Amino acid sequence: MVWTGFLNETRLAARSIAAYATDWVSPTLRLGVTGLSRSGKTVFITALVHGLLTAARWPVFEAQAQGRIARVRLEPQPDDGVPRFPYEAHLASLTGPERTWPDGTKRISEIRLAIDFASNAGLMRGTEKTLTLDIVDYPGEWLLDLPLLAQSYSEWCRRSLDAARLAPRQALSAAFLGAAAEIDPFGRADEAAARRLAELFTAYLKTCRDERVSLSTLPPGRFLLPGDMEGSPALTFAPLDLQGREAPADSLAALMERRFESYKRLVVMPFYADHFATLDRQIVLVDALAALNAGPPALHDLELALADVLTAFRPGRNSILSAMLARRIDKVLFAATKADHLHQTSHDRLEALLGRLTERAMQRAAFAGSQVDVVALASLRATRETTVTRGRETLACIVGTPLAGETAGGETFDGRSDAAVFPGELPADPAGLFAGADAFDGEDYRFVRFRPPLIEPSRPLPHIRLDRAVEFLIGDRLA
Repeated sequence: MVWTGFLNETRLAARSIAAYATDWVSPTLRLGVTGLSRSGKTVFITALVHGLLTAARWPVFEAQAQGRIARVRLEPQPDDGVPRFPYEAHLASLTGPERTWPDGTKRISEIRLAIDFASNAGLMRGTEKTLTLDIVDYPGEWLLDLPLLAQSYSEWCRRSLDAARLAPRQALSAAFLGAAAEIDPFGRADEAAARRLAELFTAYLKTCRDERVSLSTLPPGRFLLPGDMEGSPALTFAPLDLQGREAPADSLAALMERRFESYKRLVVMPFYADHFATLDRQIVLVDALAALNAGPPALHDLELALADVLTAFRPGRNSILSAMLARRIDKVLFAATKADHLHQTSHDRLEALLGRLTERAMQRAAFAGSQVDVVALASLRATRETTVTRGRETLACIVGTPLAGETAGGETFDGRSDAAVFPGELPADPAGLFAGADAFDGEDYRFVRFRPPLIEPSRPLPHIRLDRAVEFLIGDRLA
């Protein structure tokens, strides 16, 4: 858990007391949705909101399956200073004539739903109640910034440089490491040198995020998604090789350290105090297939990133006291997205892979009292299943419209025609994928990406296990 200082902890406690008092009158659940780049956050929220508004047939979501939800409506969000999640625009992108995936999350946004339902609990059975659901969307790269609050500049430098010098980052960081080696960290501060190093370090981080590499542990997150802070001094620093020495006050290293501390104070701390620390439930979306596409190093890096994720959480079971003084995230769901890129015979295997990836993180959260689960899902199912016979062999395939430029079996797709694709199979035991550089044992995992399906916007969206995720995250609050 991140410790944010006495004054901030006091402010968070005061806010928790106010929220606890409000919940007695109007129960509210704040659900955080995050995940690293291209993990499907935008599609998940759009499908979740659309499914609730259209009363989708979700058998595992008990309140809806039992007919106890009377109505769901959109309401103005409580935070006037936070952009509203553009649900309508994203739904139009997915279901319009062009059928395009919406742009990914670049900043924090919120959307509020009011769910009127009939209680199913004890003496309150049949009583109509209302749950206010606030959905908070934020980039996973910001989440990975939170551990920086517990790090000094020298510690961050050591970790960042050690990672940059190891394969596969070594080749990607060559330009930055070369420039850093030519500069004396203890020489006089030079703004031009600081800016050049920050630009090279940012370029290195962006290269690591490329889908051919798909590395995940890439803080500081605002270097990748700067928003309106682009070019500010708080984003103009980089790691230096300090060799355990103390930096003079007028040195380049001292300048970098001041800006690192400013980044934590101006960027990371406000996100933590104003948004993250107010969450009750959390779903972390994981694109495990992208890591498999990129190979063992990406898979290992994703495992480390997910282990870092829960160091930022306040996991634990909420008691009356904790709800009043320090709200905790009492349920965490890790979700492997894009299950529709695999045949259903591999869905449980994808879930097992995610369980292996999140093993360390899950143990940490469960120990603190949180309920933790994993699921393989597709928020919007872009494929259907079929079998293809080749000679005496029958292949379990998926059918959809591959994105333009995608290739499989020597064929390049045009983005307009449907195609049957054999996606391969994940191993029954995921442990073998973590056995080192040769972990894949000759297997070449390449998963074709598909366009959204052709569907009417007024109809419920096809999905895989979305109802299971919704039941875990909010089902108990609709009992």
